[in-house]
Amino acid sequence: MFFFYDAADALFEFMQKGGDVLYLIGLLAFLMWFLIFERLWYFNFNHQSTIDVVVQDWSKRSDKKSWNSKAIREMLISQTSSKINLNLTLIKLCVGVAPLLGLFGTITGMMEVFHLLAITGGGDAKAMAGGVSRSTIPAMAGLSVAITGTFASTFLRNKSNREVELLSEHLVSE
Repeated sequence: MFFFYDAADALFEFMQKGGDVLYLIGLLAFLMWFLIFERLWYFNFNHQSTIDVVVQDWSKRSDKKSWNSKAIREMLISQTSSKINLNLTLIKLCVGVAPLLGLFGTITGMMEVFHLLAITGGGDAKAMAGGVSRSTIPAMAGLSVAITGTFASTFLRNKSNREVELLSEHLVSE
């Protein structure tokens, strides 16, 4: 139980050192990982039943050679593909925005350093070092969110492409 309190204190201290932009990066990371876990949940628990329904609907058709049946096949693949690819674009957007928020945090931190330089005349090196440190933490956090999100997004994108290809192989037109 004490570990939880220590971790919470460390996180609070980290957020204080990085400035207000870290709260935006944290919110973005939470949203991104929520969407990633939702896609993983879908693939592990709901995807197979969706595929089974589509394959069963296709196998009920007696005519699989006509133009109409091929159009229905493409429609089934397209509808299932949209279910498979749901939220992947939003995850990719979160990955792209995270480093930009980190850069925004760096810029606001450096503005504080320059403001401190203007007030003190540049004589306080410790205060300047603290401001530079405060400006690099958001960049590190934004890049960390983006790198981990890139790995997860790439994994999900490859999985979705593979599942769409498998579906098109299951729905064979004679």
